[in-house]
Amino acid sequence: MPTWDPDVYQRYKAYRDRPALDLMLQIPRDLDPQEIWDLGCGTGEHATLLAARHPRAKVHGLDSSPEMLARGQAMRGDIDWVLGDIATFAPDVAPDLIFTNAALQWLEGHETLFPRLMGLLAPGGVLACQIPVVADDGWRRSLREVARDGPWADRLGALAPVRSEADPRSYHDWLSPLSADLDIWVTTYVHALGGEDPLIDWTSGTSLKPYLEALSDPAERAAFLATWRARLAVDYPRRDDGVTLFPFPRLFIIAQRY
Repeated sequence: MPTWDPDVYQRYKAYRDRPALDLMLQIPRDLDPQEIWDLGCGTGEHATLLAARHPRAKVHGLDSSPEMLARGQAMRGDIDWVLGDIATFAPDVAPDLIFTNAALQWLEGHETLFPRLMGLLAPGGVLACQIPVVADDGWRRSLREVARDGPWADRLGALAPVRSEADPRSYHDWLSPLSADLDIWVTTYVHALGGEDPLIDWTSGTSLKPYLEALSDPAERAAFLATWRARLAVDYPRRDDGVTLFPFPRLFIIAQRY
């Protein structure tokens, strides 16, 4: 998992929130959960919304970033904010709802992770998940290539990228034997971003941050960004109206345990 910067991450809050809200709307309306976990809860907005939607439930927010959890604690103190790793998540009480938005893409082994999360649910419980669809193209490819091919390759080339894309049909095959009801879909959001460096701004609080942290020399960091900026200008040209269009596909899963 990367080290998060809450302030930068919040810069595009409206765009980052929309998939989470779209996912939340698809949680079965007749679900009356008593135990809810938000895995990778970030700054806590979605855990707070889940607590408001299900006032009788005990809501827990788990994240690996103390800085993110501090934001959640300041927002709502009656939620159980937990510092931890999703890979070793093992709740004492079986959850009725596991909600996770844009977090599981950082973990490998989805073929075992997703069935394990389903197995942690109480009977009839729901796994609600959204992850970016990570294709080997666009900004991810150019970021990796710039890191690998420049004079900084010895420090950046080995940084682990976000996990590779998995076919949505694989998630069906992993989850259908465990699910009484399973819904999987992909939505592509076309974000209209403003500013001089919208893709650098978008990634600087998450995916780009480890690369920048590995370059201690400000001049070298500036050279790295300039090289990547030139690649982004070709792949994501600014439109006539001044915005940069940023297509971003995301995979959604609602799985209800038998």
